[in-house]
Amino acid sequence: MSEGSPSRRQEASRAVVELRVHGVSGAEAGQILDRPHLYQVAGDRSGGFHRPRPGYPDSTGPGGVVLEAYRWSDLPSGTAVRTLSLVFLLPFMLSNVAIWMRPAGRGSGGGVKVLCRLVALNLTLLYVLSAAGVALDLIAWKCMGSARCLTSRTWLSWLGDRPPGLRLAVLTLLPVAAIVLVWLLGARPGHSYDAFRTPGGEPGGDRLTAVGQWDAMPMVGRLRAIHTAAAFAMLALVLLVASDAADPSRVPTVLAALTLLVLVACAALLCVPALLERPAAARTPDGLTSGLRAIACGLAVVAVAVVALNRDGWPASLGLPGYGRIVGWVLLAQMVQLVALAVLALSRRAGRNSRPEPMRGLGAPVLASVAVGLAGALSAELVYRTAYFLNRRAITARPDDLAAPPPAYKWAIFSFFFTSIAAVLLAVGTTLLTRRDRRRAAAAIVAADFPDAPPAAAARTERVAKTITRARFTERFGSLAMMYAFLTALGLAASVLGLFGVQPSPLAERLLGVPSDFVNFALTVGSYLIAGVVVALVVGGLFAYRTAEFRRYVGVLWDLGTFWPRAAHPFAPPCYAERAVPELAKRICYLAERHAGVLLTGHSHGSVLLAATVLQLPPRVRRRVALLTYGSPLDRLYARLFPAYLGRDVLHEIGDRIGWRWLNLWRDTDPIGGWIFAAHRPGDPPVAGPAGAVDRRLRDPRDVVAPPGDSVPPPIQGHWPCESDERFTEAVRELVERLRRTEPGS
Repeated sequence: MSEGSPSRRQEASRAVVELRVHGVSGAEAGQILDRPHLYQVAGDRSGGFHRPRPGYPDSTGPGGVVLEAYRWSDLPSGTAVRTLSLVFLLPFMLSNVAIWMRPAGRGSGGGVKVLCRLVALNLTLLYVLSAAGVALDLIAWKCMGSARCLTSRTWLSWLGDRPPGLRLAVLTLLPVAAIVLVWLLGARPGHSYDAFRTPGGEPGGDRLTAVGQWDAMPMVGRLRAIHTAAAFAMLALVLLVASDAADPSRVPTVLAALTLLVLVACAALLCVPALLERPAAARTPDGLTSGLRAIACGLAVVAVAVVALNRDGWPASLGLPGYGRIVGWVLLAQMVQLVALAVLALSRRAGRNSRPEPMRGLGAPVLASVAVGLAGALSAELVYRTAYFLNRRAITARPDDLAAPPPAYKWAIFSFFFTSIAAVLLAVGTTLLTRRDRRRAAAAIVAADFPDAPPAAAARTERVAKTITRARFTERFGSLAMMYAFLTALGLAASVLGLFGVQPSPLAERLLGVPSDFVNFALTVGSYLIAGVVVALVVGGLFAYRTAEFRRYVGVLWDLGTFWPRAAHPFAPPCYAERAVPELAKRICYLAERHAGVLLTGHSHGSVLLAATVLQLPPRVRRRVALLTYGSPLDRLYARLFPAYLGRDVLHEIGDRIGWRWLNLWRDTDPIGGWIFAAHRPGDPPVAGPAGAVDRRLRDPRDVVAPPGDSVPPPIQGHWPCESDERFTEAVRELVERLRRTEPGS
């Protein structure tokens, strides 16, 4: 991977390097540089730096710059297995992102972080309960205790004539396997990121420097120990509560009390952020979390032994004793935590003079509600789909039927049905209600851009106006997310009714006069809706891995979600920025010492990676760096959704650090990217200072009529990269000249 002969390296030392970083489209290095013949100069297959091969025509960029591309698309989802793991860990990933969405306001935000971590812990408990519901409640207790269910099921009948305690002890292997599976899926191959860690950052800092500089591995290890301890403690609690119903002696009661203490201890440790976020050298938090995990695993083993040895006195109940109430209590705890999180987030919002946020400062509780709602729906679907496999009457079964799972899961499916219907109606209503304003604004933009458009181009101008109208809908997603989160919270409150044994059908018939057949219909459709969501996620994950065009849309969720370090849920997918940002910083420092300067060009999410990287460059390197962003969501999405970590003050700090050698190109047809400081539309007030010269609006398309020598008008680019656009070339030339003027003696 030599970078050329000595003479060629000496010539390149007087040139500027343009380092391009792509977005979430997963483009190949040849597409990023628009050159056919490339070779890799640094990195590996997951994240590597590529350059055009010397000796071929057009191997340099505008103004003779040395072209180089950083391809990172395989870091978040490079293999099919990793992509599918992102699908199954989606609720964990959403709950982890929520902790980074806290509002920018008074205090350090410790209360918001604590509540986000408690919500994440509750998701782990719900996951364990769903696995226990399938293995212990449905199979070991109900199916193996019914001769009708065991008919023609030889794979279960071998254990059917055994005592209930032995059946429960054997089937406990399934929840244990589920815990091990999620532990493995969320595990990160630490050795592959060892060279990219740069400890010394501030984990609780209110800046983007927390991404890539902070070594999160010590805290992730402690969180993993706490979640593992809570998972095994919850599994032991399910077994001990059931055993206590069969043998109300001191042994199960005392052990159950100990498991509750372990769960309380897990929650208490999450309430001390300073303890969890201590550096790797601190031994106290590691000893506490490891000891708690060992105690929980030991209690689980003892609980299995107690249940297996209890051969007599098991009650003839329709469900596993105590299981339904435990599920109800976990759902109740989730609802209380979400309400507390919303109240705390509202109280921490900045004053009235602060910049407006699309979710009114409620980003953390909104995303946490979505994660909780999705986790509850998936858990309920897992239990009900297994029950349906064992008995086709499971969904419409009466409460006293052997096939009926706990009522809390039935409420979860029932709520998901109405939440989905309401969300669709809200989306359609919001689209129709805001369409007139968005079309009026789009028509004004088109009229200003193409004042001399001929009548023959009316269809083309109308298409451009429709594209701009759709692109301006992005600002409405915040309100829709808040509405959906509110509906999800109401559904979670309805699921708590299962704690009291209330069923949807009798309650709906008694209070609203709704026939039970309609309730059963809603449950059936809701179950199939959840199954459809699961299938769509799996198929989307596979196509996102195999098809680059499809990954442009589906991969956005994975790449944006895994950009943030695991600060709330340790079983969330790994954070690729912990490698990408330090790797970029190291490469930029290397290039800045050997060339006249480094021009960083980032498209879409690549601009976010570069922003985080600029904040970590030493002063001697920043003086030789310029920044060109295009299709950038820095202000339109990130600064609004993550105000505490990437607010307007951080954007100004980035500009100050590089001497405002920064240009940002944006289009009105882009639904993701936009301006950062000033739109520069006709009639907009000017922005004072150097920030007002950063943004440059690109008219899109270039024209609505075909240019001479062509038969079709220029295409609408939208969010596509613009490296082949001459306006991009002009911006590169301008920034290269600025860099050269900063050289000593220039």
